Amino acid sequence: MEKLILIKVGGRIVEEEETLRQLLNDFAAIEGYKVLVHGGGRSATKLAARLGIESKMVNGRRITDAETLKIVTMVYGGLVNKHIVAGLQALGVNALGLTGADMNLMRSDKRPVKEVDYGFVGDVREVNADLLAALIHQGIVPVLAPLTHDKQGNLLNTNADTIAGEAAKALARYFEVTLMFCFEKKGVLLDANDDESVIPEIDREAFDKYVEQGVIQGGMIPKLENAYQAIDAGVKQVVITQASEIHQGKGTIVF
Repeated sequence: MEKLILIKVGGRIVEEEETLRQLLNDFAAIEGYKVLVHGGGRSATKLAARLGIESKMVNGRRITDAETLKIVTMVYGGLVNKHIVAGLQALGVNALGLTGADMNLMRSDKRPVKEVDYGFVGDVREVNADLLAALIHQGIVPVLAPLTHDKQGNLLNTNADTIAGEAAKALARYFEVTLMFCFEKKGVLLDANDDESVIPEIDREAFDKYVEQGVIQGGMIPKLENAYQAIDAGVKQVVITQASEIHQGKGTIVF
């Protein structure tokens, strides 16, 4: 089976010129089939503020009302996505920017209202992996923005980690997929205060043990739970690393 690397980078990396340039150079240097998924939340928050629209967050998740949806569509599907695509084209990478609505790539249901009404936020239900795999086999590099649609004409704001995880699971039928989550640390740390204490490999047994010991805690627990869901769905391995390390193969390998 052919190999594919799917890399998810946060908004912070793609929103600053210097870190974006490094990311694009590193990403362009990766050989073979690849996909990039990006965020862009800080740019959306900045633009909303300039337009006098208040950004509301609950537990780190954006509440997406009708006006905020316009902002995230402009920023994620337009400004940030096309900036990345143009940068990759300059490096000889034939990139194509896509939202979930393009080619009916990702269909979502609007998140039901429970304790919190998140507004126009989507939970992914279906990924059109046939078309995505066909594009990739043609040598096209998809750059996925964190937007999906409900097939009723509505766009939905969708978590970029979820987009990456769902795309990786769907593509696992066609490729041997490595899913790479990039964040601000070099990997999963044995000691939160020591950036060099990266745990090189974590299997399920080690994960359970680290959680029990309190080594792995907070937001890293759902990140790793998502990683194991991807592995259960056929993804070969998940790597948690820093964006600057993507071509080095460093970080924490989850299997």
